[in-house]
Amino acid sequence: MSEAMQSGICKTNKGIWSTFPSFILINLGIVTILMLFFCPSCFLSWQGVKSMAPDFIFSLAITVAMSFGGNAVETYYDKRISWIHQPVKRFIFTSITYLSYAFLVAFIVVGIYSWTRGNFSLDNVPWKNIFDYSLMPMKIALGFMALFTTRSWLLEWRKSALEAEILRNEKLSSQYQSLKDQLNPHFLFNSLNVLSNLVYEDADRSAAFIQKLSKIYRYVLEAQKEELIELEKEVAFTKNYLELQKIRFEESLQYTIEIGETIGLLPPLSLQLLLENAIKHNVASEENPLFIHIILKENELWISNNFQPKFSLSEPSTGVGLSNIKMRYALLSDKTITVSQTEREFLVKLPILELST
Repeated sequence: MSEAMQSGICKTNKGIWSTFPSFILINLGIVTILMLFFCPSCFLSWQGVKSMAPDFIFSLAITVAMSFGGNAVETYYDKRISWIHQPVKRFIFTSITYLSYAFLVAFIVVGIYSWTRGNFSLDNVPWKNIFDYSLMPMKIALGFMALFTTRSWLLEWRKSALEAEILRNEKLSSQYQSLKDQLNPHFLFNSLNVLSNLVYEDADRSAAFIQKLSKIYRYVLEAQKEELIELEKEVAFTKNYLELQKIRFEESLQYTIEIGETIGLLPPLSLQLLLENAIKHNVASEENPLFIHIILKENELWISNNFQPKFSLSEPSTGVGLSNIKMRYALLSDKTITVSQTEREFLVKLPILELST
């Protein structure tokens, strides 16, 4: 689990009152608002302020006790019963525990307040009256319960959503890394396979092939580390790759590249995979040259070749190609590649991506 995730979860586990001063100040604010609502004239004179002091202290005691208890109950059950997995059980246990606590505290506070005011003596305790008066603070308790319950549920929902999103991103990242890991061995395997055939045909051409291959292989290693790469760099590599293939096929392979100055991104080695498939699966000879065209149209890169399929493949397939490109696009964006085939042409359209995609 990432440090950012752990930090976020730790923050959600803190109580709503992060420090004692803030706890007192918030409760003082609540009581002041209540007193202003019930007796606004009491604040107009010093005598009025003095007269409401006992009630203010009583209300503050009730509010502090209710808010403290509500926070304590939610903190206790946050570690034991999940709102996400057991919402009904959580609500029942929270309600019973907190309301029982609230009534007990209200009963004690009301009793102490009435006794200090001289309303009764310890020899003659009016239990029923204390009970009746204890029901009034329960309205405050219900308000605090609604506040803490809503807060607790929202925080746990946020925590669950955060965990799900991080796990999803980690899974996508792992899937994408797996796809990228296919590129290096795939390129190396096919290049060596071509070289093995070329060695028997022409030693000079095979030597030139090796020299060119060593130069462009560095790009493969660097590009493999990136999720996206600039179109300009990918096209430059594509030119080098086609020049490498020209060493092998000479005039049997023809190509044109019409890009111009365009800013954009592509999944690395996507062009190389398409060109490799075109060369592998189509006839390329002096009688039937293979023509490859790479053209930028609007926000898409069109890669096409004349369709003249081989009847049998002399080179084994590694199973990497269009499927790899499609899956990488699916993981990186909501855009998809387009593949079309006619009797004369095979065409693939690659959307140009942006950093925000």
